[in-house]
Amino acid sequence: MPVQIGNITLPDFPLLLAPMEDVSDPPFRYVCKQNGADLMYSEFISSEGLIRNAIKSREKLDFHEYERPFGIQIFGGDEEAMGMCAAIVDSTNPDMVDINFGCPVKKVVCKGAGAAVLKDTALMIRLTEAVVKSTRLPVTVKTRLGWDDQSKNIEEVAERLQDAGIRALSIHGRTRSQLYKGEADWTLIAKVKNNPRIRIPIFGNGDIDSPEKALAYKNSYGIDGIMSGRAAIGYPWIFNEIKYFLQTRERKPPPSIEQRIDVIRQHLQGSVAWKKNILGILEMRRHYSNYLKGLPNIKEYRKKLVTLLTTEEINEVLDEILQEYTGFEFLKTEIKLVNYHEKCTA
Repeated sequence: MPVQIGNITLPDFPLLLAPMEDVSDPPFRYVCKQNGADLMYSEFISSEGLIRNAIKSREKLDFHEYERPFGIQIFGGDEEAMGMCAAIVDSTNPDMVDINFGCPVKKVVCKGAGAAVLKDTALMIRLTEAVVKSTRLPVTVKTRLGWDDQSKNIEEVAERLQDAGIRALSIHGRTRSQLYKGEADWTLIAKVKNNPRIRIPIFGNGDIDSPEKALAYKNSYGIDGIMSGRAAIGYPWIFNEIKYFLQTRERKPPPSIEQRIDVIRQHLQGSVAWKKNILGILEMRRHYSNYLKGLPNIKEYRKKLVTLLTTEEINEVLDEILQEYTGFEFLKTEIKLVNYHEKCTA
C-alpha cells in the first residue's frame, strides 16, 4: 500500500535518501533521484543561521521541481528560533519540514541541538510543537535510539512526537554515543513500528548496504520504508537495486563502466555548476572512490582525479578509464559504508 505523510503519497515501501551535511547537495540528489530515490531531503540547516540570513544556510533552501517530494531539514535548540526557521522554510514551498534530533557531531551537540536534544525529551517536544505550529507543511523527525545505552527512550519519544503533531519518523538504529560504530540495532525500531498507538509511518535507517539486507530488514522489522545515507555515496544505484530485488528476488546487474562514468560526469557537471567551478571540483573528490570501486589497478587513476583542478583534465582521465575498462564485468556489489564522523548523517 502507498505510504502517506500528510498530503504526500509515497509508493509502497519507499526508499529515502538521508540528509547528509556536505554530501546531500542538489548534484548528489539529482543522481540519486535518477536512480530510484523516492524521497530526499536538503542538507541540514541551522535555525539560527537561517534567521541571521547566513548565505550558506540560505543556499541549502534551493531545490528543483524534479526533486519532489522534497523535505528541508532544520536543527536547533531554541523554540522561538525553530518556529521562525520553520516559517521561512514554509515560504520556499517544499513538501515537508524535517527536524534533526539525531546529528551526533560535536559542534552541533555542543550547541544543544541535534542529538543533544535526546537528553531532554521535554525540550524535544517543545521544539517540535514550535515547528508544527509555524508551518502548514507536514513535519517529520529524524532521530536516534537515545543518547547512550542507558537512555534508549525511543519508544516513549515516538509516542510523544506523534502526539506533538509529526507525520512520520525516521529512526537511526544507534545511540549518539555510538556515532557510527558497531551494528545498528533495529529491534527497537521494530518495537516503535509495532506499537499499536503509533499511526504514522516509521522509517528505519542504519547499515542498509545491500538489497538482500533491505529485504531481510523489511520482513523482520515491519518498517514502512528504508532511509539510506552512506551506502549511496558514490553508489546511487543502491536505490534501484533494492527495488529490483524486492520485486524479483534477483540481483540487478551492477552498473557497467559506461554507466558509472556517465553518472560521474553528470555529478561533476552539476557540482561545478552548483558550487561555481573549483569548489565543485574539490567536493567531487570524496565520491570517486566509491564510483570506481571494484576496478582493478584503479589507484593511479583515482590519484589523478583527486589532484586535477579543471573539468577538462578530469574528463580526459575519465575517458582513459572508460577506454581501459570497457567490457570489464563488475562482480556482485558489496558496498562499504564510509564513516564520515565529521559529517552529520544523523
